[in-house]
Amino acid sequence: MVLIRELRFVLPITVEEYEIACMYTVLKMEQQNTTSKEGVETVESKPFEDEHLGKGQYTSKVYHLESKIPPWIRTFAPAKALTVHEESWNAFPKSKTVIKCPFFHQCSMSIETINKANNGCSENVHELDKKMLSQRKVEIIDITSISKDYWSKVFGTAKLDLSTFKSSKTGRGPLSKGWQETCNPVMSTYKLIVMDAPIWGFGSHLEEAMVANEKALLSEFHKLCFAWIDEWHGMTMEQIHEMEKQNNLLLMKTFQKSVVTNQKDPKRKNKHDSPKKGAEDSTVVPISDE
Repeated sequence: MVLIRELRFVLPITVEEYEIACMYTVLKMEQQNTTSKEGVETVESKPFEDEHLGKGQYTSKVYHLESKIPPWIRTFAPAKALTVHEESWNAFPKSKTVIKCPFFHQCSMSIETINKANNGCSENVHELDKKMLSQRKVEIIDITSISKDYWSKVFGTAKLDLSTFKSSKTGRGPLSKGWQETCNPVMSTYKLIVMDAPIWGFGSHLEEAMVANEKALLSEFHKLCFAWIDEWHGMTMEQIHEMEKQNNLLLMKTFQKSVVTNQKDPKRKNKHDSPKKGAEDSTVVPISDE
């Protein structure tokens, strides 16, 4: 059975600010999650034009994040086989993302996003038909909430409390109870997730797990969008694009270095090959707010 979830994230920023915030947060999270063993590989990035979305940027990425795979999946699938392939079509304020894992080639997850200048009150922003509406489950997620489930712990969501955070640049925050009703500015990103895992025996379990994973990741992402507001606020799109270029070069070098290291024959290892303590940790280039 196909799972349909609509996640609505409300944020104390404008729609225009959200575009900068998203790009900055993606870049910084990619840096933080790239080490000598795991990382994000950008395969392709080019302009596109689509009848539904309009003009935007197409990106293809491969995520090598084996350590974040839950133990129950590793019992029947090798971690190295569980890379995640992502294709995205970003035509802000709309976008579409398709996520697949070659090991589970018959499974796929699509995420369609629409951003609106409201507090999550649009009932059918994706214009779903009656059948999809009957299957859809809506969750309006408060970025100040603290979750303690498995995936939230994996992505660090449980460690971030925005109910006490205040931006020194904008004066926004702290976000007290009911802030979504009175906050100005305010905007919402509506994410429609459609997960299909037609695998007999555990397909429904996999669908629930992957949607829970995506929910935790998106929750962490949007918490950080606001938590890092003093870093990205005031930046221009030109600055973001320059950072994106430098970030892609850094991650490409790091990932290629990792591939070379992993291909080395362990049987030929000697005392001269032993890494020094801390050598496996990659250096994350700090992102300036200038």
